[in-house]
Amino acid sequence: MRILSILAMLCLLSPAALADELADFTAAIGDAGAQNRAAIGALQSGNFELAEMELDRLRAAWRDVSERKRPAVFKDVALYTTVMTDVATRLVSADMMLKFGRPDVAHTALAGIRDNLYDLRKSAGIVVLEDCVRDANSAMAALTAEEDRALGAGSADLVTKTQHYADTLARCDSIAGPAKDDRAFRDLIDGAKANLALLSKAIAAGDIGLFRQALKELRALDALLALRFG
Repeated sequence: MRILSILAMLCLLSPAALADELADFTAAIGDAGAQNRAAIGALQSGNFELAEMELDRLRAAWRDVSERKRPAVFKDVALYTTVMTDVATRLVSADMMLKFGRPDVAHTALAGIRDNLYDLRKSAGIVVLEDCVRDANSAMAALTAEEDRALGAGSADLVTKTQHYADTLARCDSIAGPAKDDRAFRDLIDGAKANLALLSKAIAAGDIGLFRQALKELRALDALLALRFG
């Protein structure tokens, strides 16, 4: 019997078992992230009743994550503990602020959860579409910061930041998995590529009108990408 017990323990600690454990944990985090996006979307649309329902579902999804054993790949125990605590605190804050009529503060709390999940996965080298989309959002913020600069004086920076955004989008497309064939995802990526081409054309020609128009469209697509897939 003792030998059987030892063999059973070895099976539990096998690479395949550990991989399955990590896959299940990562999937649970992904579910929580998707539910977080749903709650944020409800807040942005002004449907606060729906937002409360989505928050309830988000709490249930996070409870599923928090009740799971920490996979060994998360070696930074301090960060892991911090994220677990921060998310739980942000959920309480979001719920309270929504009930107190402060959806803006609730939105900030939920946006912070997105950052928490990003940091947690990055600490373990886990690559997922959601985090790539967040990288794209950061690249877009850097590009948007150039909007009010003269094209002539800032064209080198604009070219660099435009290319960085394009490269990040290409990376997201390459790791999209099942989402790659999702019609909504394809429309957003293809629309972004078209506007990136216009943006490059505007920079080359020094056309500030075309630049601002293309950037406005690109920014809107980037926001939708975050809401649906980030």
